[in-house]
Amino acid sequence: MTRLSTKLLPSLDTRIAVPGYDRTQVTAGVLHFGVGGFHRAHQAMYLDALMNQGQAMDWGIIGVGVMPGDQRMQHVLAAQDYLYTLVVKHADGHYDARVIGSLIDYLFAPDDPDAVIERMADPAIRIVSLTVTEGGYNFHPVTGEFNFSNPQVQADLASPRAPRTTFGLVTEALSRRRDRGIAPFTVMSCDNIQGNGEIAHRMFSAFARHRDADLADWIEQHVAFPNSMVDRITPVTTDADIAELSERLDIEDRWPVVCEPFTQWVLEDHFVNGRPPFEAAGVQVVTDVEPYELMKLRLLNASHQALCYFGYLSGYRYAHEACQDPVFVAFLLAYMEREGTPTLSAVPGVNLKDYCRTLIERFANPQIRDTLARLCAESSDRIPKWLLPVIRSQLENGGEMHRAAAVVASWARYAEGTDETGAPIAVVDPLKDQLMTLAENNHRTPTAFIENRDLFGDLANDQRFRDAYLNALASLHREGARATVAALATGKL
Repeated sequence: MTRLSTKLLPSLDTRIAVPGYDRTQVTAGVLHFGVGGFHRAHQAMYLDALMNQGQAMDWGIIGVGVMPGDQRMQHVLAAQDYLYTLVVKHADGHYDARVIGSLIDYLFAPDDPDAVIERMADPAIRIVSLTVTEGGYNFHPVTGEFNFSNPQVQADLASPRAPRTTFGLVTEALSRRRDRGIAPFTVMSCDNIQGNGEIAHRMFSAFARHRDADLADWIEQHVAFPNSMVDRITPVTTDADIAELSERLDIEDRWPVVCEPFTQWVLEDHFVNGRPPFEAAGVQVVTDVEPYELMKLRLLNASHQALCYFGYLSGYRYAHEACQDPVFVAFLLAYMEREGTPTLSAVPGVNLKDYCRTLIERFANPQIRDTLARLCAESSDRIPKWLLPVIRSQLENGGEMHRAAAVVASWARYAEGTDETGAPIAVVDPLKDQLMTLAENNHRTPTAFIENRDLFGDLANDQRFRDAYLNALASLHREGARATVAALATGKL
C-alpha cells in the first residue's frame, strides 16, 4: 500500500488524479480557518483546479485550527505533506479520486497564536477565509448582535495581543498590518449563513470596536467582506471511507474527503488586495449573491431540516434512505415548491423547479451516505436562519407555511430525546440542555418549545403558525413521523 506523500505521488494508482503542478512552486496567499471536509471539498478543490491550469500558484492555502479537535487534523495532514484525497461518489457507483495539493501548511493556533497572527500579517496573505460553522460567528440567533458575554471573547478583549479566538487572531493581524503600513487582506466567509460576508463584517467590526475604535474605523474603510454562496454535500469522513479508498486504490490516506459530484460557488466580486481568477475554475463571480444564497438556504438547507428529524424519527439513518421513500419525496417537493420557492425572487440562470428536482436527486445519492444525525445537529443555529425566514415570509404574505411549521414540530419531537421505538437520541446542539428541557413539556404544555423567544421571537403569538405547529406535534405523538409526513404530502394535515 502506498502512503500518501509528495515523494510517493508518482507511485499512486493511475486511476488517482494527482497535482499536475510543482508544489514546491506554490506560495501562500490564503490563510483559512476551519479546515474541515467542506473546505477541502470546495474552496481548496477550486484552487487546486486553478493550479492544475498553471494559474494561482501564489494562492496556496495555510490552514488554521482553533478548536481542540483540530490538532489531530494538523498532525494527520502534516504527515501527508498536507495532501489528501478527494473522493467524488456518483449515484451510479462511479468513484473518482483526486489528490488535492493546494493546502501547503497547517497551524494549530492554541500551540502558538503569535505564529498564526504573524502569518496573517505577512503581505503575501491577501485573503483570510472562514468555514467556522454558523455558530462560529458568535451572534445571537434572534437579535443578530455580537455576543460579548462569551468568556473567550472577554479574555481576548482583556489580552488583545495574545488572543485565542478567530476574532482576536484576525483583528490582531489587521492591527499589525495597519501599524506596519501593509495593505489589509480580504475576509472571505464560506459558511452557510445568509449574507455571510455582511455578518462577518458586522461581527469582526463589533469585536474590533470594543478593542480599539480607531482600528475599527480602519477596518471599516479598508477591509472587504464579500458575500458568497457555497454548495456541496460533504458528509463526515468515516473509517469505512478510509478503508474503501485503501481497498479500491491501494492508498493510505488517514483523512480523505468524500463528496457528491455537484458543486457550486457563487462569489461577490468584492476584494481589496487581489484574488485568484476563480472564474476559470467554474466559480460564478457576481455583483449580487443574495438571490443564489436565498435559493440555497431556503430550498436545500431548509429541506435538509425538513428531511432529517422526520426521517430519523421514522427509523431512517441516512438521507438517501428517506429520499428513496416516495412519501418523503412528495413532502419535500411540496415544501420546496409551495413554501420555499414563493419566498424567492428570480435567480439569474436558474430554473427553480428544475433546481428542486435536482436537490431530490442529490439527497437520494446512495453513495454519499450522509447521516441524518449530522443534519439534525446544531439545529438551534440552523433552523432560525434557514427555515424560520420562510415561515415569517409566508405568514406576512398569506402563503402556505404549515409544512415548515411541521418541521419545527419535528425538531421539538426529536429534542424529546427518544425515537418512536423508545431508543435514545443523541441530541447534538449548543443549547441541548435547554432544548431537551423544553421538549419534556411537549405533552403537558405543547407550545413550550416555540415560546422560547431567543430562538423563535414572537412566532408563538401568531395563530396560523401556532395552530399548524400544534397540529403537526399532535400528529407526531398520535400517528408517528412517517404518517405525519404522508398527511402533509397529501394535504390531509
